[in-house]
Amino acid sequence: MDDRQVFERLLEMLSSHYQGRGQGSFLDYHRPQELRSLLRLDRDGKGSWEELFAWVRRYLDYSVKTDHPAFVNRMWVGANLPSIVGEMVTALTNASACTYESAPVSTLMERYMIGEMLNLVGFRGGEGQMTTGSSNANMIAMMVARNRADGAVKEEGLFARPPLCAFVSAESHYSMDRAANILGLGSRQLCKVPVDASGAMDASALERLLEETVARGARPFFVAATAGTTVRGAYDQLAPLLLLRQRFAFWLHVDGAWGGSVVLCDELRRRYLPGLEQADSFSWDFHKMLGTALMCNVLLVNRGAGVLGGALGAGDGSYLFRDEDLEGREDLGPASLQCGRRVDSLKWFLDWKFFGREGLARRVERSLALCAYAEEVVRGNPWLELTAPRVSFNVCFRFVTAAVDLNRVNLLLRTELYREGRTLVGLAYLDGQVTMRLLILNQQLSESDIDDFFAAIVFKGREILSRPLKTP
Repeated sequence: MDDRQVFERLLEMLSSHYQGRGQGSFLDYHRPQELRSLLRLDRDGKGSWEELFAWVRRYLDYSVKTDHPAFVNRMWVGANLPSIVGEMVTALTNASACTYESAPVSTLMERYMIGEMLNLVGFRGGEGQMTTGSSNANMIAMMVARNRADGAVKEEGLFARPPLCAFVSAESHYSMDRAANILGLGSRQLCKVPVDASGAMDASALERLLEETVARGARPFFVAATAGTTVRGAYDQLAPLLLLRQRFAFWLHVDGAWGGSVVLCDELRRRYLPGLEQADSFSWDFHKMLGTALMCNVLLVNRGAGVLGGALGAGDGSYLFRDEDLEGREDLGPASLQCGRRVDSLKWFLDWKFFGREGLARRVERSLALCAYAEEVVRGNPWLELTAPRVSFNVCFRFVTAAVDLNRVNLLLRTELYREGRTLVGLAYLDGQVTMRLLILNQQLSESDIDDFFAAIVFKGREILSRPLKTP
């Protein structure tokens, strides 16, 4: 099989799989040991393209169809076709985004897209960097804030220095805990702020914690507001945090990994993120609500050109980065967490050019409208109840009945629907209650699909009640 035949065979398989992405069940489930046997992982490839494509075939056959209407589990679904094209092109060209001389086109595309996003968000005199996801973006933002708060910490470290304290919502993403660990702050210096009934950060509680921190001789240096929490979809209000920043001079970061896409819609931005243009930094995942192929994220910094490179350290001018060259002044590597880095700009550039801001905004608005419809379905069904008020894009609910262990029933219900290949919905705990978290991102979903989803939940729940309960 020559190169041309390899590509033809591959494209034929991928095209067939893509065309059938919404058909049948979303998964042909097998238990782990059975799937190991089916995959034949220990078989020798013997340099055979036939063997290689057999593994590709098995990979496609037994993987989750993330673009199937029944996949409502994660904050991402099957990727947009323009970004899939970009992903294939970047894999074929196999460049690293660290220097202009090795990746000239992607370097300019990334700089262009960062400029577009800075203007969209309203950051002036700032900069940005595409990262491997908001977990890393949040950590970099915390690092920039740490170095700004204590100019000596980059060289001296945190040893024998006044403690620096960061503040996040009690329902913030776990990447904040990891960031505090990696940066050497320690988990005790990451203060979790209580939330209100909607799941948003309680600004009054934050104020008390800030005052207590200063009183004991520590320095508040970083506050992270969450724009769309993982479980409830809550938005921390920025206005009171901006007022507190004036008093305590902390860095205000906004984690918009999930809900940041509301900036595309003027009305939704006014509702959920007023004041964003005054924040110090903002992280945003394009691979989530907007459907760009995994992974695709940007960290934007307001009024801080040069701070990313300053926080991460100068590049190695001995062999890679040379500022004296015209090309070298375009390099993205000195301000990047990694040296070698995937080219993610092409897929986002192609999505941006294909759909445009208006097309992507309609996607966000449609998802929100379908979530509102799903909320009404739950409210109108006696077998279902909301486990948290819906404030944005997350519908938290459970199957309910009298005189049984509801946690056990809902765990069993969700697991059986998954293993039967009927639907995969997110799972979380709220106040000790097992909660199913419905996320509606697939652009092929309709109100009838939502009706079918809840009908399957109720049917399976009632079926479980008709027999002795067992462990999932």
